[in-house]
Amino acid sequence: MTAKNVDVLLVGGGVMSATLGMLLKQLDPAMTITLVERLDHVAHESTDGWNNAGTGHAGYCELNYTPQGCDGSITIDRALGINASFEVSLQFWSYLVEQNILPAPNKFINPTPHQSFVWSEKDVAFLRKRQELLSAHHLFADMKFSDSPEEIREWMPLVMDQRNPAEKVAATRVEYGSDVDFGSLTRNMIDWLKKQEGFDLHLRHSVESLRKSKSRGTWRVKVEDDANGGEKEFNARFVFLGAGGGSLPLLQKSHIDESQGYGGFPVSGQWLVCQKPEIVKQHRSKVYGKAAVGAPPMSVPHLDTRIINGEPALLFGPFAGFTTKFLKKGSVFDLFSSVRPYNVAPMMAVGRDNMDLTRYLISESFQSHKDRVASLRNYFPQAREEDWKLQDAGMRVQIIKKDAKGHGKLEFGTEIVAAKDGTLAALLGASPGASTAVQAMLDVLQRCFKKELSTPEWQSRIQDLVPSYGQSLVNDAELLKQVRSRTLSTLGLVKS
Repeated sequence: MTAKNVDVLLVGGGVMSATLGMLLKQLDPAMTITLVERLDHVAHESTDGWNNAGTGHAGYCELNYTPQGCDGSITIDRALGINASFEVSLQFWSYLVEQNILPAPNKFINPTPHQSFVWSEKDVAFLRKRQELLSAHHLFADMKFSDSPEEIREWMPLVMDQRNPAEKVAATRVEYGSDVDFGSLTRNMIDWLKKQEGFDLHLRHSVESLRKSKSRGTWRVKVEDDANGGEKEFNARFVFLGAGGGSLPLLQKSHIDESQGYGGFPVSGQWLVCQKPEIVKQHRSKVYGKAAVGAPPMSVPHLDTRIINGEPALLFGPFAGFTTKFLKKGSVFDLFSSVRPYNVAPMMAVGRDNMDLTRYLISESFQSHKDRVASLRNYFPQAREEDWKLQDAGMRVQIIKKDAKGHGKLEFGTEIVAAKDGTLAALLGASPGASTAVQAMLDVLQRCFKKELSTPEWQSRIQDLVPSYGQSLVNDAELLKQVRSRTLSTLGLVKS
């Protein structure tokens, strides 16, 4: 079988691969890129609009990004980093809109205020202190706080309707939050890539093996053609594994030293969905609360305005569950087949140390519709069971890795694993995921395309794509002012 030579092989048709492919084509139009996807459509797993929160994660409303210590102190570093990373995504999307590569912004991103909402004296005090710390930084200077029920009712009418007037409540609000249809965004990027010379898309193609050629320094990747039968082979100078929960098994197939010790902890999810126009039109924001004790970060409850494929809806959840699948359209044997001699100890340690989490996930799986709607009534007191239906969300595979002592620990973020020679990289983990895709893929370029990135051509070009590249939005208030003014206007996230 003759193998096709390509510069880059992208595995997985989601937002990560699409973003990396777009960056590379903008930096070097002559680069040959092939994308293989095992399903019959791109953006059908974690990137699909119904399979993720659609929140442009900027740390405005997500309380789990500002953890509170036992002494009452609140750490804001993670929120600052996530906000700066999302600003990088906004810059790149703005460039693509300006170049008419992406369609009108409202086809994939819409202005949706980001709000946090809490009740009880303890949580009100936490939210007030959080807002004080964050708003003192230029990234969050526009965050408002209120403990006035009348003002909060103006911000979120459904949440305050018929609520006990004696209940202590508080909320924060950032006007220029966003709802992002990552499925539409990804499909539009790949549609543009398909029109470019040197780009090929293969649907219903599954990677069977990855083998590094010692003599040529390239990866020989065997791919099964699930649509027509038979196999294809590619010789790739660089391979990116951006297959969501499927990245870990593929990384294991590569046998690179850097893959040693990694395992996965899969978590499923479900939403309550309302598409009744008379209800949907009453809520125009994303309202995040505090997660239940023992819940994973992906289970922070929120009541969201969503616009998916142009259609408005309200979502509440997510309700996490226990699963052994790594992908929504995966196998129940995914977890077991990922066990290796080098990761069995960390995985067993995580299982032992997180029994409360496992019990929580199992109990969530057995909730009734009535129980779920009862949870919703904390955020929408007048919710009726008949107005909401249950919708499956995507799977998330949390990272298991060795800690400094060689034991296992569970990570809830995202992580890039790259071969030391820069010829292969994989993205593992979940939150904040798609919102920080551009920053994540810039990190891949910095680790795997060092030589090209050091050239004057690439340096000049990347400044066009992301004007803040190489500078710190966390430390430079004037730079943030410049880039945010442009992106909010270009993407229609503020009124003219």
